[in-house]
Amino acid sequence: MDNRPLADLQAEVDRWIQHVGVRYFDPLTNMAMLTEEVGEVARILARRYGQQSEKASDRGRDLGEELSDVLFVLLCLANQTGTDLQASWERRLADKTARDRDRHRNNPKLR
Repeated sequence: MDNRPLADLQAEVDRWIQHVGVRYFDPLTNMAMLTEEVGEVARILARRYGQQSEKASDRGRDLGEELSDVLFVLLCLANQTGTDLQASWERRLADKTARDRDRHRNNPKLR
């Protein structure tokens, strides 16, 4: 069985765009949307896990939903630019593994 979770997610987003979303926003609009969504993740993290005080209006915000919004826009950008995230992920993970095989293990700051 072919286990390609990112490819499957890209296909799922494409189907959603075709049936519900009408069409993709242009890449620059999606980039702006990605920035906005990452900002929402940052707001939750800074207030919930950082030193900023969390406002009552922020307490009900779901981090998982905001991370999913980031992922959705990333998948849209990948689809509309012809980027195979699955292949890119596999290459990057192999590169990072080769590069960092001993680096983090030997880092005294991580002990």
